[in-house]
Amino acid sequence: MRHRWGYRKLGRKSEHRRATLRNLATALFVHERITTTLANAKELRSYAERLITRARNDSVHSRRIVARELHSRTVVKHLFDEIAPRFADRPGGYTRIMKMMPRRGDNAEMAIIELVSRKDDE
Repeated sequence: MRHRWGYRKLGRKSEHRRATLRNLATALFVHERITTTLANAKELRSYAERLITRARNDSVHSRRIVARELHSRTVVKHLFDEIAPRFADRPGGYTRIMKMMPRRGDNAEMAIIELVSRKDDE
């Protein structure tokens, strides 16, 4: 049973796990759609949605908190200026996960994670 498991460890130490989520979130905000393993996508979903929720309130404090997580100024600016306003009316659920065929080399479950309203769709 999975009762009270806080998060997925993803087979990494804590610093490596945080760096992996940070890099995945940066790629998601830049490309708005990425392919990764299913476990990484499920863990990234909560991480990225917290950042988008924080970015909906455009203040200096919110920008500093998000910039502490994402180390790229251009990605932070893109998140606050372009991505967050698209979700201003939405109460949550900013990402979508779609399962794919397993990876050929090691049969790992793969998934596409994307933002629900992408600039391509508009």
